[in-house]
This record gives sequence, structure tokens and C-alpha cells, in this order.
Amino acid sequence: MKLDHIDNGSEFDFGKVSNDYALYRDIYPKSMYDKLVQFGIGKQSQRILDLGSGTAVLPVNMAHNGAVFTATDISENQIQFGRKTAAERGIDNIDFKVCSAEDTGFEDNTFDAVTAVQCFQYFDAEKAANEIFRILKPQGLFCKIFMDWLSYEDEIVSETERLVLKYNPDWSGSGFEKFRYSYPEWADRKFDIDTIHSYNATLEFSKDSWIGRIRSCRGVGASLPHDMVAKLEKELRGQLDKYSEPLHIMHQIHIEIYRSCKNILLS
Repeated sequence: MKLDHIDNGSEFDFGKVSNDYALYRDIYPKSMYDKLVQFGIGKQSQRILDLGSGTAVLPVNMAHNGAVFTATDISENQIQFGRKTAAERGIDNIDFKVCSAEDTGFEDNTFDAVTAVQCFQYFDAEKAANEIFRILKPQGLFCKIFMDWLSYEDEIVSETERLVLKYNPDWSGSGFEKFRYSYPEWADRKFDIDTIHSYNATLEFSKDSWIGRIRSCRGVGASLPHDMVAKLEKELRGQLDKYSEPLHIMHQIHIEIYRSCKNILLS
């Protein structure tokens, strides 16, 4: 994948790091999933489409609530690892499909909710919003989630970012600042805002899991050659020697939930 607004148009492929992704990217805290249910996402008998699902982290962690999930991604490798994880955990209420967010192939008015976790920036926003609007039932919910470390508040993060930029100067994933919400153009005439919620959460990592988290990063394993990834990993491990375990990394979690205007437009 290449996008002009990401990493100076450099190519990246999360399918190259599916194994690390499955092992080290299941890091969203329980509090986030609890909040989603509180906000109406993931309840019993809901039919939910998870776009850009990767290794199906969100469906795997919410399937126990009784919703029926469909996990989709453009990467066959990511979907294969998602199937493997679900099978290993004995989860049978997740379907899987390889497709893009802009062209899912599902019928109109199919889903009660659509989710997109840490991935909407990779979509064509207008085309994806049109597709989400089409496949959602009237008054259905679209939940967009973003979580990132707070680099200006954490020495480990700032040191790690500098190291990634040393090996990949085109990486545009550094320097995250606290999110400030504004109603997006892609939602106009299709969605009303239902819920906006941001909060901070401290996540614990071992040194190995933090290194795995970074190795699975878009600017590292998804884009750099193996020899450079190995050099970066060795240098990062050396940087972490001065810290004790577990590592405590502050993140901000931002949840946006939109409600389809479809029933209003059809009336």
C-alpha cells in the first residue's frame, strides 16, 4: 500500500508482520471494550462488521458478548492469522473476508454496527463512508477508534521514535499530540455524531513485548528490509537496558461513534 499522506508515500504492508501483529498488537485495555459496550457497540445479537481488522483483535476480544462479527482486511495474511487466533481461542461467531473498506461486497442494510480500529487513516475516507452508510441498517452505528502513545509525555516513547526515524526518516507516525475533535467532512449528510470519548490509559509491556510492538509498526516491519529491522531491534534492546520491567507506556484512546441518518433521509 502507498498513500501520499503517510510516510511520504513509502510502501508498507502489514501482511509482512502478521505473526508479530497477532502476538504483540492485542494491547487494547479491557476498559476500552467495556466502554464500547456501554456506548452500544458489541451487544448481544448485534451484527458487526470490523473494517481493517488485521488479525481480528477487536472481534476476538468482544465476541464473548454475543455479537456476531465479520472481520475484513485487504491482507489475506492478516485474515489468515485472525482465523488462526479465533480457532485457537474456540471462538466460532466471527466470519472472515478479504476485501477493502471502500468495496466490501455486502448487501445494503446488512449490519447493526461497523467498527474501524486504528485504520481509518488508510481508507479513502469519502468512499469508505459511503460504503459504511450503504451497508449499515437505518440508525446503525459506525465506531471509529484511534489509540496512540503520548510521545511528549514518555521518555521511552520519545527515544523509541527517534530510533525508528533513524532507520526510516520517512515514517510519519511519530510526535502524536492529544487528539482534538472536529466533525469530519466525510460524515456530512450521512452520519450524526452519537458519542465522543477520549481518555488516557497506562499499558504495561515487557521489554520483549515492546520490541515486538515496535517491530510490527508500519514504519518498521511493515516497510523496512529484514536486516534493517534486526539492527533496529538490537539497538532498541540496548536502549531499554536502563529501564526496569514492566514498562509503563501512557496512551490516549479516542472513540468516535456516529449514527446513520439513513432513516431520516429515506423518510
